[in-house]
Amino acid sequence: MSKLLITGASGQFGQLTIRALTQKTEPANIIALVRTDDQAAKFAERGIATRRGDYNDQASLEAAFEGIDRMLFVSGSDLMNRMPQHKAIVAAAKAADVSYIAYTSLLDAADSELALAADHKATEALIADSGIAYTFLRNGWYSENMLMSLEQDLNMGQHFGAAADGKFSFAARADLAEAAAIALLGGYDGQTLELAGDEALTMAAYCPILSDVAGTTVTYVDMPAQAYQQALQGAGLPPELAGFLASTDAQAANGALYDNSQTLSKMLGRPTVTMANVLRNALQK
Repeated sequence: MSKLLITGASGQFGQLTIRALTQKTEPANIIALVRTDDQAAKFAERGIATRRGDYNDQASLEAAFEGIDRMLFVSGSDLMNRMPQHKAIVAAAKAADVSYIAYTSLLDAADSELALAADHKATEALIADSGIAYTFLRNGWYSENMLMSLEQDLNMGQHFGAAADGKFSFAARADLAEAAAIALLGGYDGQTLELAGDEALTMAAYCPILSDVAGTTVTYVDMPAQAYQQALQGAGLPPELAGFLASTDAQAANGALYDNSQTLSKMLGRPTVTMANVLRNALQK
């Protein structure tokens, strides 16, 4: 059996992918890339081997990737340094003769106007040019992203945004992680997969779902993107994050986060998790 390595293994997506993999293959086939002793110890308790590697240290990555057949490359979260990190990861994989990379990209990365898309498009090109076999997992908008404003939405009875009538094809993080595990095990090599939930919601349609689950009325208040950014900053968000969220909503209004291919549910062999279930689970914690 191939040796399967998951980068970013201690993050939410990496942990969920490993959990899905353990239900589909032996733990002995799985290796988690970690940075600290504490992270390694937690995986050891589950019978998962680890290797040390840092996205900012190409030499450490080359050593960690030695003997690895297939790798899940979870995109970096350090937006300021993402491309240098991604270049190091791809170069290290090539140097270590990794035979396959599944990369967590962004929905419609090649053509998207979202601010996040440029790095993903460039990373896809790096991987394609490397000669390493690949699958591009173009993940849609996490359902869990809506939890960031959940407490405020419930307290105010309003959800603010700038998405107008744009539809979000929300997907639960665990569903996307399971798809990553499936791709890593084979059968999707050479494919670019647009992965989004079956359920596409405008914000005006999202709020009644939240209201029903929470048992309290929440309505949607749409505003211009600039006004939304200023409101977010007024609520305490850093200007960069507020600008990113406002820009994302504005692009969503133009369809940037909508996909109706149902590729994700076809991979999973079942319907994707609904927004109502994500909200219900969050409110029960």
